[in-house]
Amino acid sequence: MSIRRDVYGYSVLGEDDVEPGIDFLDHSLEYSEAKPLIETARYRGKIDFQDTQRRNFTLKYNGNGTYRVLKRRESKGFWSGWF
Repeated sequence: MSIRRDVYGYSVLGEDDVEPGIDFLDHSLEYSEAKPLIETARYRGKIDFQDTQRRNFTLKYNGNGTYRVLKRRESKGFWSGWF
């Protein structure tokens, strides 16, 4: 099922599995914190972010005035798997 939510005047979409990321943008961040994140996604096409539970998401600008939150795999870093 798809989610569509107004986050500080921006239309944000996502699937049920990214609802915590949408909640983070909508409820955990103040407008002055969320706006630069959303605007950066608009100008660069996407931006990665992490919620307070250390879950990784990407906010992607769709080009039609809407944004989509996607799950992002946690980066293990360069040394992952070497030891």
